[in-house]
Amino acid sequence: MDVAASLRHAVRRHPVLSATAGIVAAAALAIALYLFQPWRLFTSSTLVEAVPTATAPATPPAADAPTGGPTTASSGKAPATSAPPAATSVPSPATSAPPAGPRVLARGQVISHEHPSSGTAIILELQDGSRILRFEGLDTSDGPDLRVWLTDAPVIEGPAGWHVFDDGRYLDLGELKANKGDQNYAIPAEADLGDLTSVSVWCRRFAVSFGAASLAAA
Repeated sequence: MDVAASLRHAVRRHPVLSATAGIVAAAALAIALYLFQPWRLFTSSTLVEAVPTATAPATPPAADAPTGGPTTASSGKAPATSAPPAATSVPSPATSAPPAGPRVLARGQVISHEHPSSGTAIILELQDGSRILRFEGLDTSDGPDLRVWLTDAPVIEGPAGWHVFDDGRYLDLGELKANKGDQNYAIPAEADLGDLTSVSVWCRRFAVSFGAASLAAA
């Protein structure tokens, strides 16, 4: 009797062994489905966000000029009539300038890594000094545990560039909102962007980049 036949014979003789094998197989399948989420190969989501606006801090109003002056006691004489003041032209109110738009600090084109990816990545500074990372026309694949990372790693084409973004310094801006569209991600005020020169759509579960862009100063 060969090994396979012996195993089948043992399973038929021991129903508990058969049930245990079924439980182990089901558990292994559940773990694989949780980790890989293969259905995400066929799902997609789109989000279109406008460029955010921010108002500059208001300028405090100028102090009002003091009114009134010292009074004099009445002398019983008729007050002297003063000549009417010369007419002066009143300047028309200045037309307020439209608020300044966001300032582009850096930008770059998204390239494909493990999954086909495209779009533009831009770092914007708003009028109030806050900064955002913005994707425009992003198009990548859906996947498990996708994050948006600013990093100091170089952007390398091909498989050699898929796994480099957690080798050095990185700043996690949060979960990818959608795998397609225009999206904004706030950058913490205290973040030093001096050496964060790339952005990656990073799959944290498998430590691989779906797509990335090298950010060049504007």
